[in-house]
Amino acid sequence: MAKSRTARGVKGTLVSAAAAIVCYWVWASLLEWADDVAEASGRAMGAGWFEGLLALITGFLSMPVLLWVGMRLLGERGNYLLVLVGAVAWLIIGGHVADGFVSVTATTALLTLFAVLGGLLSLVELPGE
Repeated sequence: MAKSRTARGVKGTLVSAAAAIVCYWVWASLLEWADDVAEASGRAMGAGWFEGLLALITGFLSMPVLLWVGMRLLGERGNYLLVLVGAVAWLIIGGHVADGFVSVTATTALLTLFAVLGGLLSLVELPGE
């Protein structure tokens, strides 16, 4: 039985959307925590840097893991392009929206753009997984 490319694209879009929402929430929450730590320390030099670094690492590294696990749970293999390009795209898009300097409308638009990009990337199935 042949796999449906449409179904794979829908799965990729749904997984990308869910991963973007989770990563955005985690990254934004951790950045808020880092700001709270910096404020509580009286804005001393270096206050909140460790927490900010932790937010960056967690917010970025969780995306490829969520994309890969999500697609595997839905029975799709060969997701290398989705995971690699999705991680780079998330670093740009997620880093832009997690800081909170964009409006709610722009945040929604950028997260939607990421989901659509993930759907398109999921259409490319690379062998070897």
